[in-house]
Amino acid sequence: MKIRYLLSAVAVAAMLVQPSLAMSQTIVSKPQPPLYPVAPYVADRGVESVYPSVAGQFLVFGQRKGDDLSMYRVAKTTPNSGRYQMKKLALHDSMRYGVAVDDGSIGYVSDRVGPISAWMWQGRGDGQVSIGGMAIYRGTIAPFHLNASSDGKLWCFDTTFQKARYNQMLAEFTKYPHSELVGQHWRTYDSDNFRYKQGYAATKTGKENQLDAPVLYLFTRSSSEIIMIPNAYDGAISPDGKRIAFVRETNGNYDIWMQDIDGDNLMQVTNSEYGDFEPAWSPDGKKLAFVSNRDSAGDVRNTSIYMLDVSSNRATRLTNAKDATDGGPAWLDNDSVVFHSNRTLSNPQGDTYTGWNIWKVDIK
Repeated sequence: MKIRYLLSAVAVAAMLVQPSLAMSQTIVSKPQPPLYPVAPYVADRGVESVYPSVAGQFLVFGQRKGDDLSMYRVAKTTPNSGRYQMKKLALHDSMRYGVAVDDGSIGYVSDRVGPISAWMWQGRGDGQVSIGGMAIYRGTIAPFHLNASSDGKLWCFDTTFQKARYNQMLAEFTKYPHSELVGQHWRTYDSDNFRYKQGYAATKTGKENQLDAPVLYLFTRSSSEIIMIPNAYDGAISPDGKRIAFVRETNGNYDIWMQDIDGDNLMQVTNSEYGDFEPAWSPDGKKLAFVSNRDSAGDVRNTSIYMLDVSSNRATRLTNAKDATDGGPAWLDNDSVVFHSNRTLSNPQGDTYTGWNIWKVDIK
């Protein structure tokens, strides 16, 4: 009887174990195949490459090695050869937010004069053009997240009116942040997420943000006219220079909005319960690439690249690595997008690490 009882107990235990094994096999799923072909585009050993910007035949991107940030311009078809590195003009000269312009010029923000100010290297020689009015030059308005039309005639940037956050952002500019934040500029104005920490609140409707809403500025170089748009940041100017897409927070959630440069036709173009960030126009002006965590329930560190058809407002997911943080999209042409990601080169759909490389996704 004892032997029979023991055998029965073992059988019951085996039955109980089997479902748990099946459940564990279900939970540990294999990485999904890529939705569209994805391949490394700029992958340099020992450095982090982030935020590609494309205009004309040029690609501009930032690289971090240790505490040093360099900004490079390359031909967009041959990103691993013929690189031009931006020169530092002062002993302490932090440069951020590189922007490509059609003629080879490079826009950027620097702290070499006053707190921080926006400039454009003219693509040749040593001439540096100031972007913005004297209020920006003197630091009254601190430009962040610089962007421009492809011809360099219209520029945009954002900042905060909140004094405490303003001072924090200036202090953060002079020192390079944690690697995680290097590739997630959109977190700047989110009180739960702008600093590196172990846990984050999901970007989800209903979450309270302790930081005041930022403001977006548009600057026309020919007239020095400055337009301000409240509760807006991460601006992207359409190829024809007539519209601007930007990110706006409403009730704790982030969506992409759009309006004409003259203020007409304000509309919300994405409507997710979670976060949509970093819009980028396709060269033909028909599509927007953007970053979202809508398929990871608002997870700050699990983001993918999406594409929005402007005429229909239909969104299509382009990247789907299991745990990756994809961001900073820019269009090489109407059928391919470059972006940075912390996915590994050897297992891009599965593993991630702490560094960043620039990748390309083909959507043709």
